[in-house]
Amino acid sequence: MMNIENRDAHLIEEAKATLIKNDLGGYTVPTHGLYPFQWNWDSAIVALGWLPFDEPRAWEETTSLLSAQWKSGMVPHVVFHKHSDTYFPGPDIWGVQNSPDSTSITQPPVLASVIKILFEETKDRALAESQIETIVPQLIDYHLWWYKQRDPENTGLVVSYHPWESGMDNSPAWDAALEAVPCVDWEYTRRDINHIDASERPHKKEYDRFLYLVDFFRKMNFDDTLIYQDCPYRVNDVSIISILHRATKDLLAICEKVGVSNEQTAYLEKRLNLTEGVINKLWCAETNMFHSFDTRSNSMCKARTSAGLLPFFAGLVGEHQTDLLIDELDKWLNHSEYAISSTHPEDPNYEPQRYWRGPIWIHINWMIVLGLEEYGFTQQAQRITEGSRACIYTSGFNESFHAETGARSGGADFSWTAAMALYWLLPNTTEKG
Repeated sequence: MMNIENRDAHLIEEAKATLIKNDLGGYTVPTHGLYPFQWNWDSAIVALGWLPFDEPRAWEETTSLLSAQWKSGMVPHVVFHKHSDTYFPGPDIWGVQNSPDSTSITQPPVLASVIKILFEETKDRALAESQIETIVPQLIDYHLWWYKQRDPENTGLVVSYHPWESGMDNSPAWDAALEAVPCVDWEYTRRDINHIDASERPHKKEYDRFLYLVDFFRKMNFDDTLIYQDCPYRVNDVSIISILHRATKDLLAICEKVGVSNEQTAYLEKRLNLTEGVINKLWCAETNMFHSFDTRSNSMCKARTSAGLLPFFAGLVGEHQTDLLIDELDKWLNHSEYAISSTHPEDPNYEPQRYWRGPIWIHINWMIVLGLEEYGFTQQAQRITEGSRACIYTSGFNESFHAETGARSGGADFSWTAAMALYWLLPNTTEKG
């Protein structure tokens, strides 16, 4: 049998090969066929995977994503650099007239947190300093867009207009909010179920509503003000709010290091304080967890999902909530040697292998672990780390993993899982930058 050190060394070479195979020249596709374009938060995570063995390529991953930034500051969730007919909906459905083509929505803004890591850990200091000079103003514009366009009423909690913006597309957290969205009245052919069994993908009833929202954005001419007023889906997504909060803190830390201090950074500081003052709106005493909030129905999204643990990553868990949330996490972790399922196993909507209704996602685990470590919960952090490592030991670099067996779920040869292996899970046999 292969010993542990040799196994890890072999996995590291496989992980590098996965990124190289998925590299289309400046950007990395999540996996060929199923996801043939550049995804926003995928690329951010993937940059961490390039960092230990190709620093220039790590930076290039982020700058290629930012090359698609809109004049408004928004960074789109998908960038259509090259044509592909293996994915739907493509640029013809979105109807965005930009170069490069993109979607009109965004994704969880983990990018600034990744850029902070790149800036701190890149060995080539000249490279890091030359890159950061251009990137910081772009990140500031992106975060300003989030706060001004997605929270124009200054509530302290930004909103999402589409489940795809959460990255957690068919999470049970969105079920009730999606019920208020009409179905499209035109026929379409999905491409995802040509690559992955339909039992692992969202249902048609969800896709019908996903596509209605895409049509709606186009009919509103992508006008932020009109969409905020009229979008039938408008949710305070606890995962986006948490990731944005952490990323804004990280962005301001970068700004301090490089000597950027102005009205914009002062505004971002105020927004941090505002969010910290209202985050308890997303806390539920009944479940002892954080949840998203449907602003259209004025009701909490009660499904128990891993998104409710991301306030640890943001530093938004208050003293009175910490032990209660950890107690819930401990119960959660008792269900499987693999960790951590995207939906709580005791939730009525839990499905261990259907996309975001149960499977384990390694990049979410990484964020949760960072937060737990910063709060001093090293035992739970180690348990999730070990459960994540067990997934890749069991079945390699998959999109996600069956919550109870660690088997493959979703696409294979997946970039962000390979990246997390290289940067986080197998650090002892690869040298970080």
